[in-house]
Amino acid sequence: MLEIREIVKKNLIRISDSRVFFVYRTDKIEERKGCGKEQTSVEDEKLENLLNLALDATEDEREKSLNLDVGYEPEGKIWELIVRYSGSLKEVYSLGIRVEELLGGYAILWVPQDRIEEISRFPQIEYIEKPKRLFFAADQARAASCLSLVQEGGMGLTGKGVLVGIVDSGIDYFHQDFRNADGTTRILALWDQSLERIFTEEEINEALFAADQGGREAGLVLVPSRDVSGHGTAVAGIAAGNGRESQGRYRGVAYESPLLVVKLGTADPNGFPRTTQLMRAVNFVLQEAVRLGMPIAVNLSFGNTYGSHDGTSLLETFLDSAANYGRNVIVAGSGNEGGSGGHTSGQLQEGTIKEVLLSAAPYETSFSVQLWKSYADEFRVYLITPSGEVTGPFSEQQGTQRYQAGNTELLIYYGQPSPYSRSQEIYMDFLPKRDYIDSGVWRIVLEPISLVTGQYDFWLPSQGVLNASTRFLAAEPEVTLTIPSTAEKVITVGAYHTAYPSYAEFSGRGFTRMTNQVKPDLAAPGVDITTSRSGGGYGSVTGTSFATPFVTGAAALLMEWGIVQGNSPYLYGEKVKAYLIRGAKKLPGFDVWPNPQVGAYDNIVSG
Repeated sequence: MLEIREIVKKNLIRISDSRVFFVYRTDKIEERKGCGKEQTSVEDEKLENLLNLALDATEDEREKSLNLDVGYEPEGKIWELIVRYSGSLKEVYSLGIRVEELLGGYAILWVPQDRIEEISRFPQIEYIEKPKRLFFAADQARAASCLSLVQEGGMGLTGKGVLVGIVDSGIDYFHQDFRNADGTTRILALWDQSLERIFTEEEINEALFAADQGGREAGLVLVPSRDVSGHGTAVAGIAAGNGRESQGRYRGVAYESPLLVVKLGTADPNGFPRTTQLMRAVNFVLQEAVRLGMPIAVNLSFGNTYGSHDGTSLLETFLDSAANYGRNVIVAGSGNEGGSGGHTSGQLQEGTIKEVLLSAAPYETSFSVQLWKSYADEFRVYLITPSGEVTGPFSEQQGTQRYQAGNTELLIYYGQPSPYSRSQEIYMDFLPKRDYIDSGVWRIVLEPISLVTGQYDFWLPSQGVLNASTRFLAAEPEVTLTIPSTAEKVITVGAYHTAYPSYAEFSGRGFTRMTNQVKPDLAAPGVDITTSRSGGGYGSVTGTSFATPFVTGAAALLMEWGIVQGNSPYLYGEKVKAYLIRGAKKLPGFDVWPNPQVGAYDNIVSG
């Protein structure tokens, strides 16, 4: 294998007197009409990098990509967009644009592609992002968390008077663990986004009565909401199941809390929900809690790897803003990317070329690579295919760059810092010319020009959409938190194994990039948890998705003690986080606290 410097020298064609220009054998594809803008417009700067690239891409490229088509409806050429705004959206409404206003100056718009530029010119529109895909990230665990003492000891906390919000894949509302002793539902509202319908407590009770008389299908005629994956049912069982189907053995944490449930919608039955649907769901449950005059603990067991991981995306800042609305606690899982090989990082040194090795599995249809760096740092980036062809260095210019490397088409986009972040993204989309991209080891070469920090981070998409052997060969498990668990005001939860006890290797790790914020905040049981199963009965689950509802339930118990029982009327938000961290136990095997694995301490409530 040739050394990097030899490859550079071998492929060098001409040298300018003041700057080196590399022209490689792998030819750049001709720019398509309307693509590859040479200069940055004001409107472009209001759009995030990924949205700019998606708008420049052809429909064929978007269909092949894992990320570029998310939020796009090709038949009507409509984009679902997240905006941050100030003032009024009256001008947007006047154009006939569908608008859903959210809390805190955020909104979701459904905009025809040819009107996005017009929308971006409005001064009240501050920033625009496209949605991203989200991925899914009891008795023994309850005892390990000391929750049995809180539930059954002198305190007798059950969650009564505190809502638990489950934003997930839905719920099996027939399951006895979500029904009262008289058979009625504990669910106050169920919003099924895939059906775009909100089912009330009364409607669910009618469906339950019909099911008790004529079977489950009779109930589904009235309330046709199903939890196909069972993920949401399992999460709800841990957070708030009452254990009626097991005579209390597999009872959840806040087992008398009423439930607000949102089933996140997907346009594709086999697809994934989007960040926009998560934002709408959080907006809904928080507004419902305020309307009902009740505190609420909200569980988010979804996440994705796209972003700078420093808490600055519109989803993350929306959650930080929403955390100040009413009396709430928002809890998010740190994700299961800790052992996936989807992140690597390093520190560049002046005069030293760095090579990052990326393994691409056979039969991989597409994937993307994000490179995040300080905008103050300058370095050249180029790629070497598994067969040794060299592409680049890429031009630091606004607009889409297209290259052909073997059987792979590369879309490259150099981003700019946003109003909320100093970081720069270089986004690389690997698309197949035919069926699959070139498999083998790709080399990403970084050649320093001028450095201030030298720090760089790479991320791949979630392991849920990649083959197992598509990974960085020198992967770094740190900074593998999924977004939105990187939001400052959510409680971020990692996972551990109660049987040993030991840290769960799959659990997403901190700290946050650049800001070095301590995340996760704490950890909870997340391995072999017995919980409610969609269709009835119980099953075993593993993942930070199922550690998160332990903390959600614990937050509900704390708010019951503080707000409902009058011991601490302002016990919500960051105060609940502080109480949980202070009351946590340390996990054996760690000498330094806080740490990127389990955060400040571990577990939920100290015994």
